[in-house]
Amino acid sequence: MLSAPMMRALEWLHGITEEDCRRLRARGIRHTNQLLHATSLDIDRRRLARRTGITEARLLEFARQCSLLEVSGTERHLPVLRRLGITSPRVLAGQDARELHDRIVEAVGLAGAPRLSDVEYWISQARYLDIVEEPAAAV
Repeated sequence: MLSAPMMRALEWLHGITEEDCRRLRARGIRHTNQLLHATSLDIDRRRLARRTGITEARLLEFARQCSLLEVSGTERHLPVLRRLGITSPRVLAGQDARELHDRIVEAVGLAGAPRLSDVEYWISQARYLDIVEEPAAAV
């Protein structure tokens, strides 16, 4: 069973600026769960980009971060996951659990690392939480 949505202040997102937060709040978006819903679809990101002046690429990055927050148990490990190139549920879902666990242990040490079973659980959740539509490929 999946947990309740994780709602965090917008400032929790890596790379977001005060100006980005101000512009999003002016559109009624106050926390990460609202931002995820407002940016999951490519068409919605385009519309929000026009209304806020925040680029579609930045909104896509924020959407990926918000969706990764939905993976239960990853919150305290997100900085190391980002360093390891895990930037979205899609990327997380494609990982081998044992290999990712070993990479996390190497990065933070055994005492700071999650259990292998936690990493396996994250990957299984990520397969169901990949809800951010990627931009249409340029033709």
